[in-house]
Amino acid sequence: MKSSQPNTSEQPPTASASSPRDNPCLGNDPTIAALDVFADNGISYLLPYAQFLYAEKMSNPALEKEPDAPPEKMLIRFATAEVVVLGSGLKRLEQGIQKYELKFVKSADRRLAATLSTHIAAVTLTLTKESV
Repeated sequence: MKSSQPNTSEQPPTASASSPRDNPCLGNDPTIAALDVFADNGISYLLPYAQFLYAEKMSNPALEKEPDAPPEKMLIRFATAEVVVLGSGLKRLEQGIQKYELKFVKSADRRLAATLSTHIAAVTLTLTKESV
């Protein structure tokens, strides 16, 4: 006989589409406490979600001058750093940040853009004056 206890198991993970095997640009993990930012300068930064301030997603203003520029821009602001992400399908990043589940972000080759629902073309990080 099956247990009569209510099903308390987690819902099927929607993170399967977020795994590094499926998308090299981002990863999700509900047990993390910090975002790992792989900046285009080759340095990796670990930013604690406890210092997260806000995120802002917008159209990339560079599109006016460069038609081949990534269509979206996201600013992710922490107490000690500001992360700028350029790409497409950035709604998925926004959702991961909202739940504090976004594990990492890094850029991927432009050739992958057509095959990925979320493509990150560039990641830059600037440390704020408060952190110096």
